[in-house]
Amino acid sequence: MIPRNYREMFDELNRKNEEFEKILARMKGADELSTKDVLSMDDLTPKDIELIFRITLPFKEFLKRPDKKIPLLKGKSTIQFFFETSTRTRVSFELAGKHLGADTINVGKADSSIGEKGETLNDTALTLDAMRADCIILRHSRAGTPQMIAKEIQAPVINGGDGWHEHPTQTLLDLYTIYEKKGRLKGIEAVIVGDILHSRVAGSLMRGLKKMGVRVRVCGPATLMPCGVEKVFGVKVYHNLDEAIQGVDVAYALRIQAERGATGEIPTVREYSKQYVINERRLKLAKPDAIVMHAGPVIREVDITTQVLEGPQSVVQEQVTNGFAVRLALLSLLVMGKPGGDGKQKTLAEVK
Repeated sequence: MIPRNYREMFDELNRKNEEFEKILARMKGADELSTKDVLSMDDLTPKDIELIFRITLPFKEFLKRPDKKIPLLKGKSTIQFFFETSTRTRVSFELAGKHLGADTINVGKADSSIGEKGETLNDTALTLDAMRADCIILRHSRAGTPQMIAKEIQAPVINGGDGWHEHPTQTLLDLYTIYEKKGRLKGIEAVIVGDILHSRVAGSLMRGLKKMGVRVRVCGPATLMPCGVEKVFGVKVYHNLDEAIQGVDVAYALRIQAERGATGEIPTVREYSKQYVINERRLKLAKPDAIVMHAGPVIREVDITTQVLEGPQSVVQEQVTNGFAVRLALLSLLVMGKPGGDGKQKTLAEVK
């Protein structure tokens, strides 16, 4: 007779294998992404985004299991170049790589030859490419750096955030969170509040939301609003949050980007918070089932009050979990490619 603890272990392994097979089945029936690199939300088509969501669903279920490792990328390597500080993006990509069985390496400016030895970023990238890395995730303070690197190397490049420009994987997880909570994206009303000018999150979010049929409002001081944003991105601009938040499905707060000089564009942080913090009174102006989002880190009482952040309408922590699942899916799609299948693309409506 098999001891109970061993029987439980075998049952757990069987359940794990069943979940693993579900993920493989979804990938085998999927199209490839239309792009080698994910540098901007402009690189992704609506079908690409739907495909990423399709693969994200079983990964999110898999993350509930005690043993979260699946050898989809066994024998592959991912390298993370982070020249700016990061917690959520860096850790989730590193964990995603490890959970998929890949060898993951973290390289910062201090760890590379770029610092004291003066090697250019391009030459460093070419060196890594010569080592046959299977994917490179890059965060850099200068806009356009990931695009420059992607031209030089064969491996897929993922933009982990570049200057004031974009942060596409953050938007992918945000879109997934909205879809998960609302059951749709098209026709949703969303307001993005805060430092629109300096935020790479806003740069990707405006592109991604519009691409998926979301009606977008942006709100903040005139000094923190990019010139021409209404025309370029097709969004509606507000400077009064009480007006901007009226009847929205999603209220998305951004922090003041102090490291990029944003505090010099407002009288004081205290005065800013009085006008633009998402508090309970303002949230009541949105739809009753509206959700509150933030890319993090949150500055409490400036971006969102603690009562709202820890309240039932906040999905900030769920964004973090979804970010992990989305990055698992994205790495799998970019590194594995298409393993075969019927090539039929399912829509979001068919996923569930």
